[in-house]
Amino acid sequence: MLRMSSPPSASAAPPEAAEVPGLMAALEQVSAGRMLDCVTELAADRYAGRRVGTPGGRAAASWLAGRLRALGAEVRLDPFDVAEVRELYRTPVLRWSDGRQTRPLEHRRDFVEHLTSAELPDPRSAPLVDAGTADLGGCWVLAPAGEWEQACRRAEAGGALGVLTARGTDDGGWMPKMIAGPARHAVAVIGVRADLHRRLADALAANEVTVTASVPLRAVAAGAVNVHGHLPLGQGVRREGVEQEAAGGPRVLLTAHFDGVGDDPERRLPAAADNASGVAAVLEAARVLAATLTVPVDLRVSFLDAEEAGARGSAHHAPAVAPDTQVVNLDGAARLHQAAAVEAGGPAHALLAVLDRAGRRTGVALRAGAMASDNRRYAAAGLAAIGVGMGMPGYQTPAETPDRVEAATLVTAARLLVATVWLLAGTRP
Repeated sequence: MLRMSSPPSASAAPPEAAEVPGLMAALEQVSAGRMLDCVTELAADRYAGRRVGTPGGRAAASWLAGRLRALGAEVRLDPFDVAEVRELYRTPVLRWSDGRQTRPLEHRRDFVEHLTSAELPDPRSAPLVDAGTADLGGCWVLAPAGEWEQACRRAEAGGALGVLTARGTDDGGWMPKMIAGPARHAVAVIGVRADLHRRLADALAANEVTVTASVPLRAVAAGAVNVHGHLPLGQGVRREGVEQEAAGGPRVLLTAHFDGVGDDPERRLPAAADNASGVAAVLEAARVLAATLTVPVDLRVSFLDAEEAGARGSAHHAPAVAPDTQVVNLDGAARLHQAAAVEAGGPAHALLAVLDRAGRRTGVALRAGAMASDNRRYAAAGLAAIGVGMGMPGYQTPAETPDRVEAATLVTAARLLVATVWLLAGTRP
């Protein structure tokens, strides 16, 4: 069903949009500047990476609630609790010595805490041994490539301090941060850059090696909050604070998560692409729709918390959503390459057809692709739900900065959402 086409520029709507009266004018109102300002705001120091349950996360929710109220939306804050969020409270340490030289390693470049790690607050020094060593007691264990789980079980049984396992990096040489994952082991677990892991194996084969490491990682409970806005558009729309008859029309929910993984203790992770970019495009689409749509649509916008902690915000919200609601979730709108990734779930065949038409009218290429985000929680609740993604440069690393979010991609994403809602509203010739 999805059709490939050339991405649009940031300054012109494709002529196909003229087939829908008023849509061309609506698309031309999309502002790249507004969206870039939104990304810059949410990536600012005062929000500290917007991790769920932190002052920065709560401040971001409050700011977004204010933006929705400025559009005339009825806003509701929906708090809920999240358990087992991984939190670094100091910068981890890792260094190793072969008796001749001590080599300190850099956190998030050379090594990273593993989500299954036990808490090890202070640096502990001990010999490094191979996972096949008979006596692992009090030692650091070097896990063979691809066998870290087995090494962890042996380390736990043998009373080891912890396990060093190989870990890859992204194209920029960073190890992305995560804050939710599987159950923790009873020993410390550290991911070491793959080439350094091989170097440690070579050093261990030739000499005695001592490792000093800490993993100040704990699991905490967090208070989260979703931000919901209701904009009944078209005839009977609420204007200038005057309540009129509520609009009818299809129920449409646009969603994007606003939380990030949070700053490290000594390093910023701005979370500009994931997902300040998606939030900016959804907010701009809502602004344009509120100003231009003339036929009834029951439009709702939800900015979701705790997506990085297991999509908990959408899991909390989905059961309360009306069953005939059609959901479009945007996770990442920072750098469109050849096409936007689209995943449909639930009874979404008709919604997917409309999105495909919206892509044709806005000139954005769409392709089927995995979108493991909040859309899956809505689909699991039996709703027609589609996830859309348009790239996340620097994903969950310090390199995820506002300057890497492309204005043209933001415009493409906002126009796609605007056109989708127009078409769902039945604004056809």
